[in-house]
Amino acid sequence: MKVVIVGGVAGGATAAARLRRLDESADITIYERSGFVSYANCGLPYYIGGVITDREELTLQTPESFMERFRIKVRTAHEVLSIDPSSKCVRVRDLRAGRVFTESYDKLLLSPGATAVRPALPGIDNEKIFTLRTVEDTFQIYDFVERTQPGKAVIIGGGFIGIETAENLKKRGLEVTIIQRPKQLMNTLDYDMASFIHSEVRKQGIALRLGCSVAGFAEEGDGLAVQIEGERSEHADFVVLAIGVQPDSHLAKEAGLELGLRESIVVNDRMETSDPDIYAVGDAVQVKHLVSGESTLIALAGPANKQGRIAADNIAGGDSHFSGSMGSSIIKIFDLTAAGTGLSEKASQRAGIDFDSVVLSPASHASYYPGARAMTMKVVYERGTLRLLGAQIVGSDGVDKRIDVLATAIMAGLRADELKELDLCYAPPYSSAKDPVNMAGFMIENIATGKLKQYHWNAVEKLPRDESVTLLDTRTVREYSRGHVDGYINIPVDELRDRLSELDPSKPVYVMCQSGLRSYIACRILIQNGFDAYNFSGGYRFYSSVVKEIAASSETYPCGIEK
Repeated sequence: MKVVIVGGVAGGATAAARLRRLDESADITIYERSGFVSYANCGLPYYIGGVITDREELTLQTPESFMERFRIKVRTAHEVLSIDPSSKCVRVRDLRAGRVFTESYDKLLLSPGATAVRPALPGIDNEKIFTLRTVEDTFQIYDFVERTQPGKAVIIGGGFIGIETAENLKKRGLEVTIIQRPKQLMNTLDYDMASFIHSEVRKQGIALRLGCSVAGFAEEGDGLAVQIEGERSEHADFVVLAIGVQPDSHLAKEAGLELGLRESIVVNDRMETSDPDIYAVGDAVQVKHLVSGESTLIALAGPANKQGRIAADNIAGGDSHFSGSMGSSIIKIFDLTAAGTGLSEKASQRAGIDFDSVVLSPASHASYYPGARAMTMKVVYERGTLRLLGAQIVGSDGVDKRIDVLATAIMAGLRADELKELDLCYAPPYSSAKDPVNMAGFMIENIATGKLKQYHWNAVEKLPRDESVTLLDTRTVREYSRGHVDGYINIPVDELRDRLSELDPSKPVYVMCQSGLRSYIACRILIQNGFDAYNFSGGYRFYSSVVKEIAASSETYPCGIEK
């Protein structure tokens, strides 16, 4: 059997190695357009920042190592120009020699990945404007910085690559500004969770221009003027475009294969395209979202590797199936870690799901053990069924552990209240006896069983400031004096039972504390004394982070640049 693979990064390289393990006699050839194979896209920003110092560390395999270990032919700097499904051939150009030749196949695997979006804006072809998608891109940026010693970089785009590149350039001593069209960084998260990222990025000295649209680029001295619609331009010595990727599906389109969202390649759960002898994997394919069931695009290395393995199984005569992806992801942002899995609140809303969420601020491990730090966790679930929909966590230590547990729970089909039953590891340096994931389950169970009612940060300003309700802050007097929400009176939770006479039982009581725990205790006291009480989800710590970010934006120019 002769197998041709187009693209030798995550999905293609994984498929080739798996296929060899299954079929020692298969004739396998990988054609990779770039000069490198099996490289780590996710590590590219860290080479620019000097965290990874050896260029060879960016590549997991080489053409020579593939041949030596797997007897797989890898042709780098070879671009597949076209596919002829009727004759089962591909046309290939050797980019070094310039010759074009035809290669036949029995099975073809497309793993072309995605290309960095480069919009048709005035001045976009300036040599000081870079994208960061390949190893060659990385070396170009690194060499430019080494050669010219620039003072300021502008990053356009506030997703994974944009933020990681900004952090690494900042650590190299550059002045950095991030320009982002949406009004938040990390658009995969909800705004309230992203507010913690905004605070950290600003604290580290990176300027944010959120809600801004780039209109074009113009020469300005030795650098560039990044032109902003309706606002003043931003000077840069160079620019990195990180505004997203587009499925690289032109070969599939020209071959007549079925296409889907944004011209991605449509595949079934066996990773087969509309042609039974052509498979496709990775960033170029349309997949099913495991939670919503909707078709989507998820450009992440984990799903691409799984898809490559599944495609190889089926090419070798097996029957493997890809169930879908939840988009589980994580990012380091200076001293913070941000992670998400499944659906956010806004994604749940777009999917038409009746959802709710709980927000908690647990410690990363037992609070009495040195070094414990608070994390902020949001768990989203479906009302009624209590189906787990997704989760987001921002913090430091332990974020990765908890998001992986929650991703596993979603995959396993656990109800949100069943999180309380998970038997998770405990020792003071690592967790608490009631792990944060368990705590989320306890909270959701309390809401589902009617023991607790709650309200969220975006409802606070809508609450009346008159005699019709009671707004109650149950923190200590000292905490309250350091900052509180207007209209909230202060009765510390430990004094509440003795001061119930100060409250009118005919009025609903909206309760707040620092993290949500003391206000929950207060709600239980109030409810059992005849009050209609509502607990604030997330606590004052969470609320203040969100409203400070809103205030920071409102005090700026319309697009979000700090004055």
